[in-house]
Amino acid sequence: MPGLAASVNTPFYQQHWQQIHLPLLKQRQTELWVCHLQCRVPAIAGNKWLKLKYHIQHIQQYEKTGILTFGGAFSNHLAAVAAAGKAFGFQTHAIVRHDGAVLNPTLAACQEQDMQLSFVSPQQYRQRQQSGYLATLQQQFPDWLLVPEGGTSPLGVKGVAELQLNNTPAGAADLICCATGSGGTVAGLALGHPQTAVLGINVVKDPSLPEQITALAPHQHNWQLAADCSGLRYGQFDAATLQLCLQLSQQDLPLEPVYTGKALQTLLAALREGHIKTGQRLVFFHTGGLQGLDGMLQRQRITQEQYQQIKSAELRLWHQFG
Repeated sequence: MPGLAASVNTPFYQQHWQQIHLPLLKQRQTELWVCHLQCRVPAIAGNKWLKLKYHIQHIQQYEKTGILTFGGAFSNHLAAVAAAGKAFGFQTHAIVRHDGAVLNPTLAACQEQDMQLSFVSPQQYRQRQQSGYLATLQQQFPDWLLVPEGGTSPLGVKGVAELQLNNTPAGAADLICCATGSGGTVAGLALGHPQTAVLGINVVKDPSLPEQITALAPHQHNWQLAADCSGLRYGQFDAATLQLCLQLSQQDLPLEPVYTGKALQTLLAALREGHIKTGQRLVFFHTGGLQGLDGMLQRQRITQEQYQQIKSAELRLWHQFG
């Protein structure tokens, strides 16, 4: 992989700030700033480049063949790993939790980036963290780097910890918030901002998430978790969350309702209900995931008009930031 180290170490993303205006925020005398990461490879935007940077460096340093990783059929992580492999010249292979559904836009995009896919049942997929199963996979792929689901590992956390979110264009942040599924982003933000409170919105209903974050950041106590306010299982969303996504698209803030939209809806609900005190400056880290809109459209969970409205907001946002 000639030139990989140089590519990894050159500036790969730009950090952009966007202030959001809503009646609730004005009423509660609260500032809300959204931080976006624009990446030279769009599919590795959001938090994905941060999680993958040191995995890619590990591949280069130890001359690994590529990355073997895990994800669901609509995984943002798989899409990012596939794009990274294509961009930086290493092979990628995914163990995909699959229930027999037809090939969707996410997996089709992965294959277009030359990612190999191995489909397993949900029951077999649950073994992805078991040492025996991982040892067997490592024997089958001896020269590959095994990367956990979501890129959540000490290397992934190290990358996230480098991101600085505590200084907005208007001043210091009182609270940093993000959606979380595997815990790596929350752990990295807590490590990188030891003097700032970090709030993770758990959108996957995983009861082991606090334990996972503690293992990744054992000496950090500046973070907490909140369950998303919809009460729905991962992958589902309600009309209120979709409406928020459509409303904020008018401010050129593109969100999808399964992950980032659900997290921001929960943050606003916590503010409305008094769980977050007034007069603060809040930061919401946009972790990406807009590729998932393609699958929602394919499954007719959003209309073509709704899809186009959010995607147009995405285009306007990046045009604004140049």
